[in-house]
Amino acid sequence: MPYDQRSELPDSVRKVLPEHAQEIYQKAFNSAWDDYKNPDDRRGEDNREEGAHKVAWSAVKQRYRKNDDGNWVAS
Repeated sequence: MPYDQRSELPDSVRKVLPEHAQEIYQKAFNSAWDDYKNPDDRRGEDNREEGAHKVAWSAVKQRYRKNDDGNWVAS
């Protein structure tokens, strides 16, 4: 299911990512959700939601990284 608001993101995203990273996650997830509607467009055995979450985390990791304290910070 796409996320209309950041407040709808899973706790595992909202509680660890800064606001801007959450926005990246939300946009990437929603885009992937649309892109992977057809099962033939997905890689491996992932279902639509799993694939969209992987894409979203990948998008976040392009702009953010975990620091030595385990906090997500801009790269």
